[in-house]
Amino acid sequence: MALQKTLVIIKPDAVNRGLIGEIVNRFEDKGLKIIGLKMVHLKDEILEKHYAQHKTKAFFQDLVQFMKLSPTILMVLEGNEAISVVRKMAGPTFGVEAEPGTIRGDFSMSISHNVVHASDSIETAKKEIKRFFKKNEIFPYQRIDWNIIYSEQDLK
Repeated sequence: MALQKTLVIIKPDAVNRGLIGEIVNRFEDKGLKIIGLKMVHLKDEILEKHYAQHKTKAFFQDLVQFMKLSPTILMVLEGNEAISVVRKMAGPTFGVEAEPGTIRGDFSMSISHNVVHASDSIETAKKEIKRFFKKNEIFPYQRIDWNIIYSEQDLK
């Protein structure tokens, strides 16, 4: 097991629907530690970098416009295997295909208005965290219940 950091974006559809607390609560209930958290109104420049892999696709401009509808919540989460855990909790990209109990399965019916973004690999997480957070916006700390959430062998 590896202690990892990952980026989560709570998208404008979730912000507008009042789902911020519910989504944050799910990650905290799971035992993930929030080490960075802020609300930001994303601009074209950062969105074009973030979604660069989709730049030539027909939906690119709609996606950028959607992500500017309202502020988003940016989070850095930390925990054992955090990247895969968060992706499982989020569910498949298309909300219709996501299982009930996942964030998208419970709150999304769309492929692009799908409530959350979650980093898909260690390399991507590092790039995305650096893209959205300055070093002084990440706050490592020891959760008081860390030794209850994880056994000693989990943290090795």
